[in-house]
Amino acid sequence: MTDDLTLAFHGAARTVTGSCMEFRQDGRRLLVDCGLFQGSRTLETLNRTAFPFDAAEVDAAILTHAHIDHCGLLPRLVAEGFAGELWCTAPTADLLEFMLADAGRIQESDTARRNRRKDRAGQPEIVPIYTEQDAIAAWRRARPVEPESWFEPVPGFRARLWNAGHILGSASVELEIGDVHLLCSGDLGPEHKAFYPDPASPAGFDHVICESTYGDRKRAHLTLAERRALLEREIRDALVRGGNLIIPVFALERTQELLLDFAALIDESRIPSVPVFIDSPLANRATSVFAKYAGSLEDMGGANVFRHAAFHFVNDVAESIRLNSVSGAVIMAASGMCEGGRVRHHLRHNLSRQDSTILFVGFQAQGSLGRVILEGAKRVRMSGEDIAVRAQIRRIDSYSAHADRDGLLAWIEARRPIGGSLFLSHGETTAIDSLRRIARSRDLSASIVAPEMGEVFRLSAGTPAARTKTADPERRQAVGRDWQNSYADFATSLKRELAEIQDSNSRQRAIDDMRAVLESYKKVREKRAARRP
Repeated sequence: MTDDLTLAFHGAARTVTGSCMEFRQDGRRLLVDCGLFQGSRTLETLNRTAFPFDAAEVDAAILTHAHIDHCGLLPRLVAEGFAGELWCTAPTADLLEFMLADAGRIQESDTARRNRRKDRAGQPEIVPIYTEQDAIAAWRRARPVEPESWFEPVPGFRARLWNAGHILGSASVELEIGDVHLLCSGDLGPEHKAFYPDPASPAGFDHVICESTYGDRKRAHLTLAERRALLEREIRDALVRGGNLIIPVFALERTQELLLDFAALIDESRIPSVPVFIDSPLANRATSVFAKYAGSLEDMGGANVFRHAAFHFVNDVAESIRLNSVSGAVIMAASGMCEGGRVRHHLRHNLSRQDSTILFVGFQAQGSLGRVILEGAKRVRMSGEDIAVRAQIRRIDSYSAHADRDGLLAWIEARRPIGGSLFLSHGETTAIDSLRRIARSRDLSASIVAPEMGEVFRLSAGTPAARTKTADPERRQAVGRDWQNSYADFATSLKRELAEIQDSNSRQRAIDDMRAVLESYKKVREKRAARRP
């Protein structure tokens, strides 16, 4: 007797990070992606919780692309017993060597830094989720395959990879498991994105799983020339202010697109030939992979733009620190959501400067430091330090590597007919709900599902999916803005709010009132503990 095919969502459901889907039939298990959770501290704790499956029982994994929110937990998967192969395109395999090793180094260095913080004195030491050695072991399991060619990652599971137009090597995953025909979009790029042709894959499926990152947003569809005009204006305005232009970037793709545009603007004398520092060893290594595949990329103009004389690739830590003394420069540094990496160092030295500019060019997830800054925080807390936000905060939305609402709808339309269910994942709730409403109004599928983390569905040919397991409460509660974001907001404004109270007696009463509230919660905890057997 054949077991039913099931699909479990272990991440990127009602949130945009931690992508991980598990397909299971006849005791065989296939993962599509195994990504790191990024955002609020509560969401990131899921990176340390037990996998919802036994890593040693997973037969294989297919990777849609090399972004850390799609591949960043592979080292931990391998360390915990996964012995299968990681199937992906050749560019993805090349990028994984650098992306995973860097992630391992970050895990080790961030853990060491957190353990040294004064506010952690006396607490148990934190251990890294995985090490650089674990990351290299995971990369060695990568198995490149040609796009649009069938392969069998697991006996009885057939797969093909299709261009997703998102980043170098990105793919949608077509699956045939028994008599069920499926398609996982992966992350989809917008139409006419730099470097790549538009996303493509076949039509006619039983079930389609589609990302929804920008499901509630319609962007202006700019040409390459129009996008460069926007960037030119932001650069000129920033340089007039006299300070630095700090651009938080994703090391992979966003950095290379910006370099393409900076080179064009400088060569056409539309902006001064100011030094452009790329302060991210990972971005520098990723750029070398782009150079390797430059011959297959669009919009390059026949030149290797990544070797432009204005570009200064910073690898050494001491050289990065020396950038503290510069003014009037462009500094591009990872990570794109400001959750780690060298950009935090540059934010600490530039957020409080009125003459500096912080330019966001990518998606900022709920709970991330980038999102907090972008939403207008007057002060932020970084590494136990309160920092005033006086810099100019700017945003360009035309560099997104994701399709917007209209692009997603057009992609889904082109995949019809969908005989079973359309799953909308990899998006925040507002984005998913907006996309689902329009998809229903257009009758794109009779069954449209917005899964939550931990839910499991039975999949059959030509019929809607049936939920067999409800959401995991712990994972559901981790989604969105958390108490630590609220605490950071409260803590950074507390001293100022107290100082604005006119007399010292009233300030003391306010402090006493706050202490009384905390004491009341402490007494409730003690009463509950006393009632336990």
